[in-house]
Amino acid sequence: MSADASHPDTGPAGAAPTETAPTDTDLLEAALTRPAELTARLCDIPSVSGDEARLADAVEELLGRISAGPGPDLEIVRDGDAVIARTRLGRAERVLVAGHLDTVPIEGNVPSTRRELDGEEVVWARGACDMKAGVAMQLVTAAALRAPVRDVTWVFYDHEEVDAALNGLGRVAANRPDLLEADLAVLGEPSDAGIQGGCNGTMRVDVRTTGVRAHSARAFMGVNAIHALAPVLAVLAAHEAETVTVDGLDYRESLSAVGIRGGVAGNVVPDECVVSVNYRFAPSKSGAEAEAHLRELFAGYEVEVTDLSEGARPGLDRPIAQAFVEAIGAEPAPKLGWTDVARFSALGVPAVNFGPGNPLYAHKADEHVACAEVSAACRSLLAFLEPERSR
Repeated sequence: MSADASHPDTGPAGAAPTETAPTDTDLLEAALTRPAELTARLCDIPSVSGDEARLADAVEELLGRISAGPGPDLEIVRDGDAVIARTRLGRAERVLVAGHLDTVPIEGNVPSTRRELDGEEVVWARGACDMKAGVAMQLVTAAALRAPVRDVTWVFYDHEEVDAALNGLGRVAANRPDLLEADLAVLGEPSDAGIQGGCNGTMRVDVRTTGVRAHSARAFMGVNAIHALAPVLAVLAAHEAETVTVDGLDYRESLSAVGIRGGVAGNVVPDECVVSVNYRFAPSKSGAEAEAHLRELFAGYEVEVTDLSEGARPGLDRPIAQAFVEAIGAEPAPKLGWTDVARFSALGVPAVNFGPGNPLYAHKADEHVACAEVSAACRSLLAFLEPERSR
């Protein structure tokens, strides 16, 4: 039999073997014990929202290889470009760890580079902290597990950075809510590898005044809608933000004018003016309670709700959450911005944010994550899921 017949990867007889280029999955698998390198390789697979398929394919295949290894078997489910993998060990508790695969648009920061900042080595790339370092944390830990003390569900989802109606986690919650059942959810959003519990809710309303148009030379013939809005602006300027303690964490609320529109022409008294107001409210309030508060605050004005996302209680009073805090060894802080932990809260699952990376660098051209922090987050998560492996 000829050489090329017995060895399909060789060329003509006597020629050197043809090398096959490694696949995305091969490259990711080779870095499973090097968290920072895995972060860089994940960043090198572009996955701007709407273009996650390539990365989702690689993650799905990699999870299959992890499942075939020495650790526990994984049931793997694909929903669009979301990938869910879970153990079925019959443990008394289940932890869900979720991370999104997509990023905001690239700004000349892919492929990744290694740099030194303030004496620290960092991965510099789009998605480095938001949140491919968190995805690396998930994959590294999934590969390291052998006999976790809790069942684990790993969720990798699409379309987090765009309209909420497209969010892959929301789609999975609608299509297969059973896949998201857990006693505690951990969302790998950047939190400096510390715990940020729950999140504030957010509501936007339009407060509208109406008047009567007139020529500005004869303004006495009209009613100026912009002038009529002055008391609303005074209320906003005088408002003092409330701090509300929820499950031991202090959530600072805020009420801000974020936009204003009005006016017809340079010589016309306007008959309408609208100020857009954003209310960030503590997770102890429901959206309905937040709306009632704003309607009371702006009584006498037309108020229209234009956007609402409920907050999420951290559930840190539950034993499993307390065990997570102990394993991480960091004092929990409140999450003042909104994150997808609220989706878990709506399902009755307490949730926290925990992931490597400084959120202040998310979406910025200089987005980066400290290499040491990615490794530390992996060790902490492993310490919670399988204490014996972390010692």
